[in-house]
Amino acid sequence: MNATDIILVIVALAFAWSMGAHYTGACMGMPVATGSVRPGKALLIMAPLTLAGAALLSHGVLANIGHRVILAKTLGNGGALAILIAAFLLTIFFNQRRIPTSTIQILVFSMIGAGSALGLGIRWGLIMRLAVIWVLAPAAAFVLGFALTKALDLFPRLSQSGSAGLIGRMLVVVGGGASLAMGANDVANATAVFLSTGFAGPFLAGIVGGVGLAAGVLTWGRPLLERMAFDVVKVDMPMATAAQIVQGMVVLTAVFFGYFTSMNQALIGAMAGAGFARGRETIGTKVIFSILRGWIIGPAAGAALAFLFTIVGKQL
Repeated sequence: MNATDIILVIVALAFAWSMGAHYTGACMGMPVATGSVRPGKALLIMAPLTLAGAALLSHGVLANIGHRVILAKTLGNGGALAILIAAFLLTIFFNQRRIPTSTIQILVFSMIGAGSALGLGIRWGLIMRLAVIWVLAPAAAFVLGFALTKALDLFPRLSQSGSAGLIGRMLVVVGGGASLAMGANDVANATAVFLSTGFAGPFLAGIVGGVGLAAGVLTWGRPLLERMAFDVVKVDMPMATAAQIVQGMVVLTAVFFGYFTSMNQALIGAMAGAGFARGRETIGTKVIFSILRGWIIGPAAGAALAFLFTIVGKQL
């Protein structure tokens, strides 16, 4: 392992750490919102499950993104570092402002920026398939969140069971499942470039990224957890259960086919659908619009920064 490889691992770990913090709300926001679990305990539950998902369930996504976005046998450490630094800086930016965004979209567009700067071909067909998934996932989550909330309303005792009841405990389990899905789905953001450069295979990439994700959950996860739990939508037990179940279903379906989609977009889509089932006034509209702006700005900024960093790196 040379000095450049060490730097690549350090930056990848830093990016994974920032993502672990970023997605706490997407995974455990609903259990916390309903009082089913306290924030500190939620983070302790989430961290090991995120690591397990990254180490054991992420290999298909890692291979797909690491080898198929850019048409080149190897990306090179310079391009990989430009991608990770751009995505890392943008994720830190959104974390500091407590705005959920899509680190997946930031990563893919950062890869496009770096690949373009290096004159490498881009698999635009794969990008288009990912774009379709990104559009359909929150829309499907909205519909399913609405439908499942209405279905759960047929059992009114659920909303009266309280955080100490069986449904509250089951919601914590569902949040744990979402944490497992997050590790499988999002570790590729940080360590798919290990495969692109030939530095490591899927198993090692999953473990390294999973350690970074778990560290982020434990050390900086609380602000985004509380933003998602308390600011986006006011939820009751059926709404929270529906939103978290739907999110896990949408994300794991994408992972099963070797693709990844946004945890935040899936959850917010499901939460919006659940809120719509209760009436529009339950949705934090201003927060939703700020999140939408983040989803637009993040990918474009990722492409621009990665392109710039790659050009600068070539001159050094």
